Amino acid sequence: MSESRTSSVETPRVNTGVAHNARVWNYWLGGKEHDEVDEQVGGHVAGMFPVIRDVARADREFLGRAVRFLAAERGVRQFLDIGTGLPTVDNTHETAQRIAPASKVVYVDNDPIVLAHARSLLTSSPEGVTDYIDADVHDVDAIVERAAATLDFDEPVAVMMLGILNFVLDTDTACDIVRRVMNAVPSGSFLALTHPTFDADLGGEGNVAAMAFWNENATPPITARPRAEIAAFFEGLDLVEPGLVSCAQWRPDTGAPGAVPQFGAVALKP
Repeated sequence: MSESRTSSVETPRVNTGVAHNARVWNYWLGGKEHDEVDEQVGGHVAGMFPVIRDVARADREFLGRAVRFLAAERGVRQFLDIGTGLPTVDNTHETAQRIAPASKVVYVDNDPIVLAHARSLLTSSPEGVTDYIDADVHDVDAIVERAAATLDFDEPVAVMMLGILNFVLDTDTACDIVRRVMNAVPSGSFLALTHPTFDADLGGEGNVAAMAFWNENATPPITARPRAEIAAFFEGLDLVEPGLVSCAQWRPDTGAPGAVPQFGAVALKP
C-alpha cells in the first residue's frame, strides 16, 4: 500500500511581493509557479548572467542522473532530499520509484512556498512511500528524527543536497551541517550535492554581480564558493567518478556537454 504524508496541515502564508528563489528557479526552468516580481528579478539576473537558465536546467538534469545512478547501479532504496524546491517533473520519488517501486523518499524544506505545493510531491508508487518534512536545514537533529518515521537509518540512505548549501552563508556552518547529516546515516550511504561557484574555469565570474543584485532584491540571500570549499563538504567520503565537476558534466547521458558554473558530485560513505 502506498503512503504519502506531510508533517504540516496548515496552509502557509506566502509573501508574493518579493522575488523568492523557489519561484524564480521555477521561472528559469520554464515553469508556471511564479509571480510578476519573480519574472522581473529573474529576467534581470538572466540578463546579467545569461547562463543561469542553463545552470537551472543542468542542476535539474543532474538530479535525475544521480537518482538513476543511485537506484539502478548502487541499489539505493531510501532518499533524503533536503532543500526540495518547487515540484516539477521527474521529482526524486518519481525517478527512484520508476526504477525501484518500493523506494522511500523524504523531502525536506522550510520554504512556505514549497510547503504550499507539497501535496504535489506526496504521490507514490503503490509499493513505496513519500513524506514531506517542514524543517530548516540548520536543524539537523529535527530532520533526522522526523525522517526516521519513514526511513530506516540502519540501511543506506542517499542524501540529496542540491542547491541548498549556497543559502547557508557561513562555510563552517555549511560543513557542519553536512557532517552531522552524514554522521546520521550508515556506511554505504551516499551524498549527492550541487553548489554554484565563482570559479572562472567554469565561467562563474558572472555570478559575482548577479548574486549581489539578487541579495539586494530577492530572498533568501545566496553565496557561491570556490572548488576547494565545496570539496570540503565531501571530507571523509569517497567521491564517485568523475569526482567534483560541473554538474552538467557529471555522467552525462549523451555527448560532451559544456560546463556550467555549478559543481556537482556524488560520494559514498565508506
